[in-house]
Amino acid sequence: MTEPDEAEDRVAGHGSLDRELPIGVFDSGIGGLTVVRELLRALPRERIVYLGDTARVPYGTRSANTIVRYARGCARTLAADGIKALVVACNTVSAVALDILRVELDLPVLGVVEPGARAAVAVTRGRVGVIGTASTVGSGAYPRAIAACDTRCEVFTQAAPLLVPLAEEGWTDGDVPRLAARRYLAPLAAADIDTLVLGCTHYPLLRTVLETESAYLAARAVHVVDSGQAVAIEVARFLAERELLAARDPLAPEAALRLLVTDLPGRFSEAAARFLGDAAPVAHAEQIDLPSG
Repeated sequence: MTEPDEAEDRVAGHGSLDRELPIGVFDSGIGGLTVVRELLRALPRERIVYLGDTARVPYGTRSANTIVRYARGCARTLAADGIKALVVACNTVSAVALDILRVELDLPVLGVVEPGARAAVAVTRGRVGVIGTASTVGSGAYPRAIAACDTRCEVFTQAAPLLVPLAEEGWTDGDVPRLAARRYLAPLAAADIDTLVLGCTHYPLLRTVLETESAYLAARAVHVVDSGQAVAIEVARFLAERELLAARDPLAPEAALRLLVTDLPGRFSEAAARFLGDAAPVAHAEQIDLPSG
């Protein structure tokens, strides 16, 4: 069963939803704002409430049980706040805890792995590379999702943990990110991939470097798939098909984006502009406490 079908089942199970409620999005920290950026561009009438669990970032090095516990706390907080759908912007949580959240929440729940897999299958000639955190790569979620779309595709994965701090520090060009990208991409180039999936929400900030180094190592262009863009397209289609698109004027004074964090709100707000680009003005982040999972 594909992700939109599962989300549809959740809608059917709980009656009508208020189309003017915001979309809830969460990630372990700031990286999920690249997904928010794409959602705001695809859905300018929607309001979004974003939760970054900055007190416990990163999730990518945690055990599966811990990731599930943290994800429950984030999801329940957003659901209690009043949302019409939940987007899990964290690749690690999408890989490890998505099915559990779908069972436990009375809401449509959409992740980033399946949309990214479908986007990769749509453009590949059959050899797909995936870079992500250690947990995402270790879960095998992307190979399973790609195989569910096309069993003929070969998938090669590579953990690329140093790219996360580089993105957060704004080191998105120059020798340091270039050499790190080349080190991580070399095994994938040796496997002759023709498509590269960015399996972490931080990686789109390094997209130019990753595209350039992939092409250099492969001696030809390599398709680069941003899961954030893919999920934004699927969320827009999902809401339209269920008649859940908001009617709000995108120029209304009400802010389109509300930011919640579990620690360091000032630092989060300062960094958020890099991840959001020109998609929305950056408001001050509110600090909140999460329930235990």
